[in-house]
Amino acid sequence: MKTIFVLFDSLNRLALGAYGGKSVATPNFDRFAQKAVTFDKHYVGSLPCMPARRDMHTGRLNFTHRNWGPLEPFDESFAQILSKNSVYTHLISDHLHYFENGGWGYANAFDSWDFVRGQEYDALKVMVRPPVERYKERFDERHYPLDKLPKTGSLTTGNSDRMALKKLRGAISEECLVEESDFPTAKCFASAFEFLDANKEEDDWFLQLECFDPHEPFVAPERFKAAYDTGYNGKIFNWPAYERNGNSPEEVAAIRGNYAALVAMCDEYFGKLLDYFDEHDLWKETALVLTTDHGFLLSEHDWWAKNRMPYYEEISHIPMMVWHPDHRNQSGTRRKSLTQTTDLMPTFLDIHGCSIPETATGSSLLPMLASDIPTRDSLIFGMFGGPVGVTDGTYSYYRYPDDISGQNLHLYTLMPAHMTALFDIGELQSSELAAPFNFTKGVPTLRIKLDPKNTQVGQDGDTLEDCETALYNVETDPRQETPLSDPAVAERLGSEIAHHFVLHDAPPELFTHFDLARPEVALAGQ
Repeated sequence: MKTIFVLFDSLNRLALGAYGGKSVATPNFDRFAQKAVTFDKHYVGSLPCMPARRDMHTGRLNFTHRNWGPLEPFDESFAQILSKNSVYTHLISDHLHYFENGGWGYANAFDSWDFVRGQEYDALKVMVRPPVERYKERFDERHYPLDKLPKTGSLTTGNSDRMALKKLRGAISEECLVEESDFPTAKCFASAFEFLDANKEEDDWFLQLECFDPHEPFVAPERFKAAYDTGYNGKIFNWPAYERNGNSPEEVAAIRGNYAALVAMCDEYFGKLLDYFDEHDLWKETALVLTTDHGFLLSEHDWWAKNRMPYYEEISHIPMMVWHPDHRNQSGTRRKSLTQTTDLMPTFLDIHGCSIPETATGSSLLPMLASDIPTRDSLIFGMFGGPVGVTDGTYSYYRYPDDISGQNLHLYTLMPAHMTALFDIGELQSSELAAPFNFTKGVPTLRIKLDPKNTQVGQDGDTLEDCETALYNVETDPRQETPLSDPAVAERLGSEIAHHFVLHDAPPELFTHFDLARPEVALAGQ
């Protein structure tokens, strides 16, 4: 058996025609929906990028115990398990976060990997003294705050505003994208076709083809941009801050147009993969899985991006389509049962006949390819230090703690690294050994006091102060325009959150943090 897992980043479900989207032409995503089984109630687990990938690797939620960070020594990665069972694993990705301090272990879990440079703030071209003044003339200061860079001295993380430095590096990389073949997505697919040309006749392999697009900054080749040109003629405006919407309708349209152009590019290149399947008849013996890690708000609910606002459907409710040769009679069908990111790991193992570890809380989707068999009544999702979301498929509830500082929380880890930096000395000085959890194989972890500034929510000065708990009926109000006041439903969904916390052996302070009683539930792996 062979598997290709195609993972895009920040791919909005409603940008796809197969999910009812009308603003972007996505003929190839829609074409795959006619071939595959489409999951209509697929949700995220942990947010954002690397926490989601730990969910994918381990089949259990990351956010109940720590924030963004590396794969842990006790984690059971699907890539490692496949390799131990004689399935060759290969990763092709332009996801720069794999190669920062907080991303170690994920790429290394594969037998081999190919990293494509140049996404977001990855330094595609090294410039000791870049032409900042020229960039200020091209890039809008609201998305590229280059005035916050130092006037003199080295442009390093030591004396530069961190976000300004990231945006500067993004501007440098963007100017390097001259031909369409220069774009990272084009390079990722070219690498995938090289792999397939060499290995399509072989058996027992797993290829993860992972593209950072359509994550911001929304940079696409001119032919895609032209198709979604809104007439906006200001400076480059393609990298919205994670904040409330304060833009004019024309500016909103321009940003959405840039995102649409990038989605269209992803669709076309995914279509090239479908063409390759057709040409070489890979459909007979190759599974193909398509999904994303999370969505992205494009001014809906008066917000940009993700992280601290409620995890509205645009963020948490994501696309997923699965083709398996043994279920070709189900082509074009849809599934209404709840699924989420943690289900990927057991599914990949099941496809290749490998045993699923008891510590996995997700479920294999293979039985659901035959018929719509529910595997859960509810699921939770969230970001460490932020709110926790829960849905039962009818209602979605986003619960914020009374104490939004997070100072009562601790991180549990043996890999003390944040996104780009190791834990600072102050954090490490607060560490103590904690008893093993049910998934750590008898190994104690470091219990480290949370410094709110080092959470994904707290970085760059973001807070939860302007956010509040919210409840919606997503069946009758799918756009979530009318929040509900229904204490009975909120209490029931709060109990569902507590139930999932116990299943994941969450630390006691997490129950206290969200004011939840701890129920008696059997633990996964015990």
